[in-house]
Amino acid sequence: MVGDMRSTYTAIVEPDQGWWAIRIAELPGVFSQAKRLDRVEVMARDAIALFLDIAPDSFDVVVRERLTPEAALAVSEARQARAEATERQKAASEKARQAVRTLTRLGLPQRDIGRLLDVSHQRVGQLIRMGATGTLDGEATSPVRRAARRPCR
Repeated sequence: MVGDMRSTYTAIVEPDQGWWAIRIAELPGVFSQAKRLDRVEVMARDAIALFLDIAPDSFDVVVRERLTPEAALAVSEARQARAEATERQKAASEKARQAVRTLTRLGLPQRDIGRLLDVSHQRVGQLIRMGATGTLDGEATSPVRRAARRPCR
């Protein structure tokens, strides 16, 4: 519906002497600042709402960081390395599950399998119970659901 259209504003942020300088691309002359990056959206939202005299929750804000080329490259390389490491970890976990299944079929005890794979026997037990999805059979995949299932102490 046309009535449901929300405006979107772009908060361009740049580091400035330990702060994040904020300017709103669509509203020349609207500026703010934040000490931490996780506060940029709130500060931008407040500045926009004050300037336009509208409710702070009546529009969307997109944050775009502007870094020096050197910093942008460093961030990009770090993110790429992290993504690659995550993929390698997934592959390593799958190989460990395959090895545990193979060694279990040979009738080896969990402690011996753990010693062969350099993991604890408890981890071997987890790997035995893991399904093809990589989660423990019957375990909720949501961290919130897992936390809700923990006993209160």
